[in-house]
Amino acid sequence: MRVVVAGATGRIGSRTVARLRDHGVEVVPVSRGEGVDITTGEGLAEALQGAEVVVDLTDAPSRTEQASLEFFGTATATLLQAAVAAGAEHHVVLSVVGVQRLTSGYFRAKQLQEDQVRRSPIPFSSIVRATPFFESVEVMAQVNTYADGVHVAPVLMRPVSADDVASAVAHVAVGVPPFGIVEVAGPEEHRLDDLTAKLLAARGDMREVVADAHASFFGAEIGERTLLPVTDARLGHETFAQWLARR
Repeated sequence: MRVVVAGATGRIGSRTVARLRDHGVEVVPVSRGEGVDITTGEGLAEALQGAEVVVDLTDAPSRTEQASLEFFGTATATLLQAAVAAGAEHHVVLSVVGVQRLTSGYFRAKQLQEDQVRRSPIPFSSIVRATPFFESVEVMAQVNTYADGVHVAPVLMRPVSADDVASAVAHVAVGVPPFGIVEVAGPEEHRLDDLTAKLLAARGDMREVVADAHASFFGAEIGERTLLPVTDARLGHETFAQWLARR
């Protein structure tokens, strides 16, 4: 099996390449470092020659809505077109749990990306939706800092490790196509404001965490259960405490 991985040098991409090689498949990493640009199409046809499965783990250079819309609108279309031309049978894309319930910010761009994948003539398309990564807690602590502390929405979530997401993506890529959406989540349910407080405490950061229902999450206002997966989600193994210890 020949699997092409776009976004192969990213947090999830590099781990997915390693997991796929563990499965014994031939992996072709696609990135600008490999001389391939999926926004312009440079080097893409050559990289996809003989590809049976194409895995899209690319991400926008910025999580703002406009930058995300521009990136996914171009890159996803270019990659799908090249995959069709190469005769790929299965296309796998990484998305976000809860994206179907959100219509603004980064999530709107991910919705449009999913729509492009669904409309593609590639025989099999799989969407892997992951809950927020543990690293998302760090990002929120940075971008939502105000004079009175760190404002975080008191929402429920099952954050997941990058390793667990990569394992799930690799499994979907080499297995029988699941004909739809697979959701991946962490093993524990937490509140985002509680996790943020634990992260800051572990770092010796004395800033106060303010539970703010209107605090945005990557440009979107979210409800208490928006980021939770469906009941039959695939659960990872690493806990937040284990991730913190590794950090």
